[in-house]
Amino acid sequence: MRSEVSEPVRYDVDAIRHGLETDGIIACKGAFSPEWVRQLREDIDVAFDEARSREGGAVGRGPNRWYVEIHPEALRGFVDLVDHPWVRTVCETVLGPDYTIVEVGFDTPFPGAKVQPWHRDFPSPPETTDDHRLTSLAFNLTTVDTTDEMGPFEIAPGTQWDRGDDFDHEMFPPASMYPRYEARAERKYPMVGDISARSALTIHRGTPNVSSVARPVLVLGVDAPGAGNDAQHDLAVTQGYWEQLPQRVRDHLACPVVDELSPITQKHDIEGLVMG
Repeated sequence: MRSEVSEPVRYDVDAIRHGLETDGIIACKGAFSPEWVRQLREDIDVAFDEARSREGGAVGRGPNRWYVEIHPEALRGFVDLVDHPWVRTVCETVLGPDYTIVEVGFDTPFPGAKVQPWHRDFPSPPETTDDHRLTSLAFNLTTVDTTDEMGPFEIAPGTQWDRGDDFDHEMFPPASMYPRYEARAERKYPMVGDISARSALTIHRGTPNVSSVARPVLVLGVDAPGAGNDAQHDLAVTQGYWEQLPQRVRDHLACPVVDELSPITQKHDIEGLVMG
């Protein structure tokens, strides 16, 4: 099932670069059809049930909040996602033409999920702290129309450039810095079909889900050459699936091609979120 955006669409690369270098987050409204997102939600629900049925299949990101990494083949719309012209344009603009897809997964705050500590997803690399250059991006795609009761994503724009040398694990800023982030904080309310791109270094947190429904969000992680985040992930594809992929998708997948997929045991365990 293809998205409704046609190939001739062109995007403002200067606006893309400016948005990610200033706020640290940008979005494309209505990138995918509601039908496409419904199919995505079906695949996520199946993957979550499978992951929770085995040890290490899902990792806690705080109370009633889970993260699951999956193989590309678990998503019927994987090619639609990574081959979307906005996604490709953003990756090429910020990470260069040789970017690599390193992560596919989803984060789900269920009813009762609590507020997370302010954090970034991993320590800031020298390319960012010293050279003011982003080497990775995280794309997020909601499967529900987000409301305030669902615990929306909250981000402190511009904080992707904070060095973080004094952060706990170089990821969790001290409580003394919270007033700065709270003064900048913006909650995001994406609707079905929207997709965003952000630097995972921009300080952010999940807020409490006081609704009666879960809020699954797809995560796509992409690296510039040499960024090294692939060491935290275990993407793989089967030979038959690989052979069916368009060449321009293969060009950005450096994962193993295997005879049979092995269930992923989650590696990206963010200690402060588990303990928070």
